[in-house]
Amino acid sequence: MNEILDHEWDVIVIGAGLGGGICGRALAEAGLSVLFIEKGPASDDASSDGQDAAGDDPASREAAGCWPLQVEARVEGVITTSWGAQGVGVGGTSLFYAAAMEQPERHDMDVTAGMPHPIGGWPVGYDEFQPWYDRARSMMAVNGTPDPLSDNAVALAPPRPLAARDAALETALREAGLSPYRAHLGIRQIIGCTECIGHKCPMNCKMDGRSAGVVPALATGRAAVLDAANVIALEGGPRRVTGVRLRRHGAEHVLSARAYVMAAGAFGSPRLLMASKNDHWPHGCANSSGMVGRGLMFHVNERIAIWPPRDAPPSSPGPRKCFSIRDLYREEHLRFGILQSLGLPATYGNVLFALRQGYASSRFPKLRLMHELLRIPAFAAAHVLGEARVFAAIIEDLPDEANRVVFDPARPDTIIYEYTVSDELKDRRRRFRRLLKRRLRGLRSIWLNFSPELNVAHPCGTLRFSDDPARGVLDRDCRAHDVDNLYVADASFMPSSTGVNPGLTIVANALRVADALGARLKHE
Repeated sequence: MNEILDHEWDVIVIGAGLGGGICGRALAEAGLSVLFIEKGPASDDASSDGQDAAGDDPASREAAGCWPLQVEARVEGVITTSWGAQGVGVGGTSLFYAAAMEQPERHDMDVTAGMPHPIGGWPVGYDEFQPWYDRARSMMAVNGTPDPLSDNAVALAPPRPLAARDAALETALREAGLSPYRAHLGIRQIIGCTECIGHKCPMNCKMDGRSAGVVPALATGRAAVLDAANVIALEGGPRRVTGVRLRRHGAEHVLSARAYVMAAGAFGSPRLLMASKNDHWPHGCANSSGMVGRGLMFHVNERIAIWPPRDAPPSSPGPRKCFSIRDLYREEHLRFGILQSLGLPATYGNVLFALRQGYASSRFPKLRLMHELLRIPAFAAAHVLGEARVFAAIIEDLPDEANRVVFDPARPDTIIYEYTVSDELKDRRRRFRRLLKRRLRGLRSIWLNFSPELNVAHPCGTLRFSDDPARGVLDRDCRAHDVDNLYVADASFMPSSTGVNPGLTIVANALRVADALGARLKHE
């Protein structure tokens, strides 16, 4: 600790998840000294724990890499609490993610013919982002096959061969008029790889914030990690951050650097800025616009089980997160999103975890007996769906300033958010479901959810970038409009959610932010 306190750091990165890990790696490889500050513990390289095995004890959860406290959600005016999808520790939430590395489409960022953009386009558009997406795919060892509906052919490593049952399903999907392609995954092709979707990867084949970010950064000799450190606030003002105040093992410390990168996630980063109040920042750091925490977006998940033809071979080992489909990504002027293999098998444990999450976020009283009785439908569902392939559609969410992250000074570590599903999103969702079932005619399928289901693992937009300081917290380089040496490298920068998983965009933007920040520090 004394060595870390005495060191003169170029950059402090707050959060060692996907965005923070990748940004810190790029800065260290550019010759700068980098300190990662992480709330949770350093990850056990040999662990294969999943979030469903973390239990209810806060200390045990944090040791397993899971957020230790329940999330308070105020959705449609109803307050519920449940265990969230956020992670802590080196690698953060990405330790458990599905490694989907899909690129958004041009209309997600730019105004295009016949497709209005909800915010008039991103300040940095599709063509400017493209080289960063290319670098991100290379760094994350992305494999898959090209999207047949896209004119943007990209070089990818080949995926593992399909199991015979999945090959039969692919043929059936094509015969139904759809255009499946092998999903773009950030997973290195290592002998014995099981993809580790939903749990930690003990073989370092899944590229996450730890394996692709922090570990290579440490290998440069110019980076260090301070784990089990709870950041309390940023200090400084009016135009500069001068220090990070944190508590570790009961003692408070203040660490300083030339520049600071927020990467605590779309829930954590705005909460920390709102906690950083002083005479210079009466509404919190970087919050003169009042936009910190506002514009919270998720995706709406639509889960559907699709059966291969009846004469398809039985299940056999092979890749699980096999397909992506973009035939319904958009329909005329309506914005839908990608349909993809969920990756998690329809096992008893996974089904029970999903049912309990749904019950925890429902309006029904939280009865312990009901919590246990969910084992019965979980067993039945796993038995029925065992030979099915579960797909999830990711429907784009659009920004609404009333949807926001809330900071409670009395509960600074509790994730709290307010969210209302707009009538427009509800209508788009209904249209998508009708359209998808029509396109799947001739295939056996069944919906696995009936009400709008927020993908709480995909929060974004709470510190959005904008050329207008009154409409966003960050400029086009993801530097705070109000603070000269504060940058952001997580999903909170996104001004719209796009119709794909945010992983590749987070990595591409983290590389872009590191390039801009590194160039600036080298010339100061």
